[in-house]
Amino acid sequence: MSVPAINAATPILTAPLPIFLAVLLIILVTPVLLNKLKIPYVIGLIVAGVVVGPYGVNLLARDMSFEVFGQVGILYLMFLAGIEIDMYHLKKNLRKGFVFGLYTFIVPMLVGTVASSLLLDLDPLTSVLLASMFAAHTLIAYPIVSRFGLTRSAPVVIAIAGTIFTVLGSLIVLAAVVGVFRQGEFRIGGTLRLLGSLTLYCIVIAYCYPRVTRWFFRKWNDNILQFIYVLAMMFLAAQLASVAGIEGVFGAFYSGLVLNRYIPGKSPLMGRIEFVGNAIFIPYFLIGVGMMINIGVVTRGWGTIYAAGVMSAIAMSSKWLAAWFTQKTYRMKPLDRSVIYQLSNAHTAVALAVVTIGYGMGLFDEVILNGTIVMILVTCTVSSLGTSRAAQRLKVEMLSDEGGAEDTKRSARGNVLIPIANPLTAEELVDLALLMRGSRGGKVFALHVRNDNSASSRAIGRNSLDVAEQAAASVDVRITPLERYDMNFVTGVVNTIEERDIDRVIIGLHRRTNVIDSFFGDKLTKLLRATNKMVVISRCFIPVNTVSRIVVAVPDKAQYETGFAAWVVAIANLAGQLGCRAIFCCSGATRQAIATVIASGRHDVRAEYRLMEQWDDFILISNKILDDDLFVIVNARRASLSHNSELDSLPEFLQKYFSQQNLIVLYPEQFGEESDVLTMAETLSTDIVTAPSPLWLRLMAIYKGVAVLNRKFTHRERRNKIEL
Repeated sequence: MSVPAINAATPILTAPLPIFLAVLLIILVTPVLLNKLKIPYVIGLIVAGVVVGPYGVNLLARDMSFEVFGQVGILYLMFLAGIEIDMYHLKKNLRKGFVFGLYTFIVPMLVGTVASSLLLDLDPLTSVLLASMFAAHTLIAYPIVSRFGLTRSAPVVIAIAGTIFTVLGSLIVLAAVVGVFRQGEFRIGGTLRLLGSLTLYCIVIAYCYPRVTRWFFRKWNDNILQFIYVLAMMFLAAQLASVAGIEGVFGAFYSGLVLNRYIPGKSPLMGRIEFVGNAIFIPYFLIGVGMMINIGVVTRGWGTIYAAGVMSAIAMSSKWLAAWFTQKTYRMKPLDRSVIYQLSNAHTAVALAVVTIGYGMGLFDEVILNGTIVMILVTCTVSSLGTSRAAQRLKVEMLSDEGGAEDTKRSARGNVLIPIANPLTAEELVDLALLMRGSRGGKVFALHVRNDNSASSRAIGRNSLDVAEQAAASVDVRITPLERYDMNFVTGVVNTIEERDIDRVIIGLHRRTNVIDSFFGDKLTKLLRATNKMVVISRCFIPVNTVSRIVVAVPDKAQYETGFAAWVVAIANLAGQLGCRAIFCCSGATRQAIATVIASGRHDVRAEYRLMEQWDDFILISNKILDDDLFVIVNARRASLSHNSELDSLPEFLQKYFSQQNLIVLYPEQFGEESDVLTMAETLSTDIVTAPSPLWLRLMAIYKGVAVLNRKFTHRERRNKIEL
């Protein structure tokens, strides 16, 4: 018997340019036409591949371009699944994913082996090989849940974790069957070598990739170079997996998990990765899958129809049983079971590999080969349609559940103002603002204030705003540029706050220019006195996406401030987007309030807490703040409840103990009457530093001397209480 021959006639299109144009038109037109028929985008591309392929009108041949782009597409699909998954959810649902992986591998193996032997009259070895094809599945419907924004939901995470487990299990079974067929007996040595290679591979990738990535991102901040680097690391991981005897799709997925930490969901780099994959590579893969499907095999006799029906029934029923067992084990909702089942129902890549190898060894005949092709078409269609329906219901349910956390989320919807004076720091500030803003924020404004009309000043302002707009546009966020002529920086910012109803200001930390200059600078000091809105002052020496931990020092009674929930939500959003821990150093009462805000807002953040009895205890942790940590100090204005006299010396402490650390100094919002608003005389002299009187200097020296003596007696008792 021979493999069903692909249409030997010359395809209509043979030149490279018409072929690529035809593929682009298919990618463009298919969603437009099928959306009216309520057919999912994924199944539409597969059907389009069937129509234009060698088994259809023979418009395109499945040549080397589809082989290359198809292989890249499946790797890209698994890479996106790994890089978009939330590590917090993965760790939270890892046990469930492992159990589902066991179910979705063992159940199809048992059911498939028995049913193949009884219904298809296959020998035991062939039945086991065919069952391994039923066990493995491909996340072909993953783009559907991605479009609905459900990649971080629990059932999707469980399905992804189970997918990798069952793919590896199927490949191990395949290797064992091939060994038995060629050697006449089962030898455990080959299986142990494969498991050893898998373990060594995971250790090497997990150790090397984070260190190399952190170094590269710090060394080169160019977006294009970073994008090329990420793709190179993905393909390198896939190639190394193939060398180790593991399927390349596992390498792509695993590299996505390892690099997940350094590519935030709201970053420009993530936007480029998703765009290229969803626009070119993944559609190419789906069209290529459709071109391999031969509908004509159904007409080749009742034997093919019978085999295809049995194989499709076994594949879908066994996957449903695995999802049902998972639901019952963890008492999940029927909707969660439906999402898990539909995502794990499609069979393509591994099924083709298994049936090709089995056919080449003579274990499978043409009936099984043709039945596999029909099974692929049936399972892909059912999976795509079912995932679309289940994803819609899950999205509606999640949106309705979010209604209970509406009050907490409202604090994340305010308008954000980013004063920008230098184009070199514009992108950094925009990235930080968008990461802290979350997914349901209000409008974002970029402001440049100038007090002269010179050509150089106008050019700097326009360039700064252009950089800010480009940074926001790369993550599909619209930013409103504002170029303002005012008496000085502080007046321009304050007036913009009032005119645009701003709730939060993100600004870069002032760099000292002379010895008598203050740590914050005169402009920031006057800005804090002139507004009661939240002000976030940032100074980062490394890209924010390479931060490993966020350490937050919180003063006592901070929970009584009006803007308490807003800054907690901002830190939670930042930690969630970066996928890192947030360590809150605070009192016991403040800890409870922070945990309440995080829990009520359902923020996916790994929050940890350390007891800090005295505000100046954060000096004791200066040696524990690493170069890749972000140290956040929640400060307080003089009129606030959480303010104390020790905060007056904060700038001096920061300059002395934290001059090389990545810092954010955060002033929470305060409602009520604004105090100490700038007068006309003050606004005309904001750039003049007033020297303190000799009497004031003497009093401050006495105060600081007493404070130092007091700390010497108390530091030893508190030293062991603050451990990061």
